[in-house]
Amino acid sequence: MSYGLLRGKKGIITGALDEKSIAWHVAQRAYEEGAQLFLTNAPVALRLGQPKVLAEKVNAPLVPADLTQVSDIEKLYDEALQHFGGPVDFVLHSVGMSPNVRKGKSYPEIDYEFYQKTLDVSAISLHKLLSVGRRKGAFARGGSIVALSYIAAQRVFPKYNDMSDAKALLESIARMFGYFLGKELGVRVNIVSQSPTPTTAGMGIEGFQAMYDYADKMSPLGNASAAACADFIIALFSDLTRSVTMQTLYHDGGFSMMGISEELLS
Repeated sequence: MSYGLLRGKKGIITGALDEKSIAWHVAQRAYEEGAQLFLTNAPVALRLGQPKVLAEKVNAPLVPADLTQVSDIEKLYDEALQHFGGPVDFVLHSVGMSPNVRKGKSYPEIDYEFYQKTLDVSAISLHKLLSVGRRKGAFARGGSIVALSYIAAQRVFPKYNDMSDAKALLESIARMFGYFLGKELGVRVNIVSQSPTPTTAGMGIEGFQAMYDYADKMSPLGNASAAACADFIIALFSDLTRSVTMQTLYHDGGFSMMGISEELLS
């Protein structure tokens, strides 16, 4: 069902790889709610994923951009601003990757070059995305920026590895930019901390199914789906949440408030 929440708004969606991606669901819901979209993903993702299919579905340009490279981000904004004829109302940061996770290196024995790559791709890319956007006047007054996180930023999930550090940094960056962009433009910057979700990236984490099952049993409402997460993000993009900023918002069926559930004790 569409409510017209984003009618007349324009936005950039990053990181939609395939139909399992949260960003994919966000793009579809934003389009249904009346938004005009501009899609971007890393060049390798364009070769391996299905972003072109999504671009056709939501009638959006698709531009390759490595969000660790300032020059790519500058080009991304230049093309988006030209396409829209002005600044954007919302941005979704949905980018994350850990070479240490991919290579099966345990947290105490991570490769530090891989570690720097994890932080750059999964967290510092948000700083670059917002810094360049601010400098280029790419954000409309009263706009909304959302990035995706996981509760491992606050709690220990050993197999989540150095992505835990990256998500903690991501959340800090969101708070800091929430201050500056809020004071300057009334732009909101928030984090959505989502349940374990069977995305292509998520399922690459060792022990993901056990993490998923545990969270599902712990949460009073069960794990939140990617589609439900998209609905929540659409609300954050809309004017209905115009006074919400600098928050890490848990979209996890209640998991973040639980100590233990009866189901796990039985």
